[in-house]
Amino acid sequence: MDRGTRDELLARLAEAVRSVTVAHPTRVAIDGPPAAGKTMLADELAVVLRAQGRDVIRATIDDFLFPRAQRYPRGEYSAEGCYLDAHDHKALNRMLLDPLGQGGDRRFQHAVYDHTTDTTLSPPIRTAPADAVLIFDGVFLMRPELINRWDLRIFVSTALDKTVDRAVIRQRQVSSRADVERRWRERYIPSQQLYLATARPTDHVDIIVHNDHPQQPAWETPNTLTTPSFDIEAHR
Repeated sequence: MDRGTRDELLARLAEAVRSVTVAHPTRVAIDGPPAAGKTMLADELAVVLRAQGRDVIRATIDDFLFPRAQRYPRGEYSAEGCYLDAHDHKALNRMLLDPLGQGGDRRFQHAVYDHTTDTTLSPPIRTAPADAVLIFDGVFLMRPELINRWDLRIFVSTALDKTVDRAVIRQRQVSSRADVERRWRERYIPSQQLYLATARPTDHVDIIVHNDHPQQPAWETPNTLTTPSFDIEAHR
């Protein structure tokens, strides 16, 4: 395991992206629990890659939710419902991941849903350059419906109890502490425990970022990234 500054981590991740050799856009998954720091890391990595001249597509699982009326059949606080009913993986594959993958036409849409207004979206279709990078953050990205769609897999790890405190700070303008804690302890944390037990995501990722201390993160490369350069297609 390596430990360093935030900038050193970002440089390591950018190196890993550059090392991917595919004939289509590089699809990078940044997985992990809610409030682990996935979105911040994805945004920072996108800035670094753009500064290096890469065309970056930023997208998130939050823009591939089912509408609210569809995603709570088991109840608003159901952990199983969070894992099984919340996200439209078929649309994610059809609209974004498959077009950017091997044999795809690179014509994609980066979102199908606006969670702030609870409305469906149909943004303009864009065509990605072959050397573009998709930086995609979200929960449950190593589940069976998605795991084979990624060319680089990153998992942001932090203690699940720590995510509660982070969530309270993040949502203090819109929700009370009691509401946030209930949602985390009844829905989000148990859904992550279900995911970790069934999909075993850290067994399948290329880089694990330990983000308990974001300004002094640690990281490890448990699987394919043991050498400076590798061909992802050779590992599939």
